[in-house]
Amino acid sequence: MKETKSPLALMASSTPTDFWNDSCSFSELEYAIGHGAVGATTNPVIVGNVLKKEMHLWKDTIRTLIQENPEASYEDIAWLLNERMAVEAGKLLLPVFHKTRGKKGRISIQTNAKYYRSWEKMCEQAIHFNSLCENIQVKIPATKAGIRAIEEATVAGVSVNATVSFTVSQALAVAQAVERGLERRIANGEDVSTMSPVCTIMVGRLDDWVKISGEKAGIVTTPGYTDWAGVAAFKRAYMLFTERGYRTRLLSAAYRNHLHWSQLIGGEVSMTIPFEWQVKFNASGIPVEDTLDNPVDPVIIEELRSKYPEFVKGYDPDGLSVDEFDGYGAVVRTLRSFIHGYEQMLAMVREFMLPDVDA
Repeated sequence: MKETKSPLALMASSTPTDFWNDSCSFSELEYAIGHGAVGATTNPVIVGNVLKKEMHLWKDTIRTLIQENPEASYEDIAWLLNERMAVEAGKLLLPVFHKTRGKKGRISIQTNAKYYRSWEKMCEQAIHFNSLCENIQVKIPATKAGIRAIEEATVAGVSVNATVSFTVSQALAVAQAVERGLERRIANGEDVSTMSPVCTIMVGRLDDWVKISGEKAGIVTTPGYTDWAGVAAFKRAYMLFTERGYRTRLLSAAYRNHLHWSQLIGGEVSMTIPFEWQVKFNASGIPVEDTLDNPVDPVIIEELRSKYPEFVKGYDPDGLSVDEFDGYGAVVRTLRSFIHGYEQMLAMVREFMLPDVDA
């Protein structure tokens, strides 16, 4: 009897669309690879969540890092742990990385979100991360300073993954920065053939922000229409990337419903899917069909455009200037979330460094 492939495995094997595991958890990544995943991603928030689920796998490593670095702060130890977790998870992806000559099989590690205003600090950290192992990809936020950092890191040979990105204008700015960086690197006589730049659009977080802005303004709209905001932005960005021949690959993230998967299949894009959503999609019975080139219903687009100024900012290619990126609601909310999650992860590591004492 012929084996029936899961929906994600079928997508991975029969379309140009890739997917990654949205975590560095070993068990989750092994499941994802078993269904065709060709990448993985991490950040301090993800690391904190992995520690909550799999602390038994990492507590000895944390203690060893503390012992080996007697003058290190708990923040230093936390970053050493971030790096160790990324490198170890990345080993599972090395066969894909070697088979594709660096185009796939990468593990993303994120620069410190608190540096979002300093291109120099983000770039310095990105170059350091790039030295950790051969299949590292470095996440840099698409803030005003982040766009400069993305260009400079690309010149230095870093395969970037733009994050904290929600809008068509951010995606275009990222792609243009990567193009400038690649051309400067080529002019310097450096190789770019194995580099694999990616730009994330956090489709679910754009949906979230459009809904929140509408609730604040007391907007009443057709049920379900706001669930298409991120999908519409991604499809428009993909059309423009294709027309302009950008060498950056788009990546969808921040899943809220199946549209964020089922409506983005068929193009040369990637998806970073949380483990829980992978399981849901594989059990969904939703057919795997080429949908990325199918436009969102113009009626939906028109209603979103007419009622939601924040959707217009996210959907239009000139919806935001680079100077406006840092003040966009989805950017602010996500930076707050990342920085808060980072502080929580630091607290978990700090507990290993401070001895238990009686009150």
